[in-house]
Amino acid sequence: MPDPSQSQPHSALGSLFIIAAVVAIGAGAFAYTAGWLSPGRLTPAKLVGALAPPDGPALGHRRNHAKGICFTGIFEANGNGTALSRATAFVAGQYPVVGRFNLGTPDPNATDATVRVRGIGVQISTPDGETWRMAMIDPPIFPVATPQAFYELLEASKSKDPEVMKTFAAAHPEFAAFGKWAMTAPWTASYAEVAFNSLNAFVFTDGAGAEHAVRWSLMPQAQVTPISGSDLEKLGPNHLEDDIMERVSKAPQRWTMVLTEAAASDPTSDPTKAWPSERRTVQAGTLVVQKIEAEADGPCRDINFDPTILPDGIKVSDDPFPAARSAAYAKSYDLRTSEASYYPRTAGSTKP
Repeated sequence: MPDPSQSQPHSALGSLFIIAAVVAIGAGAFAYTAGWLSPGRLTPAKLVGALAPPDGPALGHRRNHAKGICFTGIFEANGNGTALSRATAFVAGQYPVVGRFNLGTPDPNATDATVRVRGIGVQISTPDGETWRMAMIDPPIFPVATPQAFYELLEASKSKDPEVMKTFAAAHPEFAAFGKWAMTAPWTASYAEVAFNSLNAFVFTDGAGAEHAVRWSLMPQAQVTPISGSDLEKLGPNHLEDDIMERVSKAPQRWTMVLTEAAASDPTSDPTKAWPSERRTVQAGTLVVQKIEAEADGPCRDINFDPTILPDGIKVSDDPFPAARSAAYAKSYDLRTSEASYYPRTAGSTKP
């Protein structure tokens, strides 16, 4: 991986600055691990505040990933996942799902082509009362290794002085890999064609009590057709929502859940480091999206997709981000629910 602290052409520094702006608008909302909170350290409120655009947050909306649309469906477990976890959601069967497709932006009215990062929130419920919530994004790696570094990235991206971003990049060389993805990875014109990644490692416990470090992905079964960002822009500002509504109205859309087990040498605390492709993978089942609903009155509107809400058989690892995200999501939830009057449900809605 190239070290951005080395001498580079001016255009490369400009690219870093552009990528920083993309991340500031597009990456997931993360905060400091709850256990680290202390005077003078980063807090959820401080991190969530850093995500706000210059004119302030969109009241009543999530502080990031503010543009989204709800879906319902099922998770069809095939039973293979029980080799890694005793969680009921992996036992062969069908389990109800509520979820949300979204764009990584604090602006609920953002144009699709201006947002690089796409996300999905998923809640799987099982008959034993267990709930598994997850929040995933499409980059294969995260831009920085710690919550503190993410906060510093947000702050650096706000500066008009390119030297600030240069200094940040020199201090965080891992950022270069994410920057390369953001600048070179193809776009798609549909949520149905997006692969979503957990990025964070979790510990799965199987029926015998053995533990496995795992990351997972949702791989689209729809044919993927890469396009350019400019081509996506031509399709309209809300094409992704229009497209997924149309597709699902014609037929359910599917993603295969692929579990990847780490080797003992693989890092579990750093989401900027991908695990080797030859690691063991298990296809655990299929996410089936059956219905799309606008968020204003949809079932996902008031769900906090906290990634630490986990069933028996899955727990957090030494990766600091899940607990950090939990703290930030809770702060965002408290803010937006107290501002509900700014995001009214549609006329005639019977939902509270």
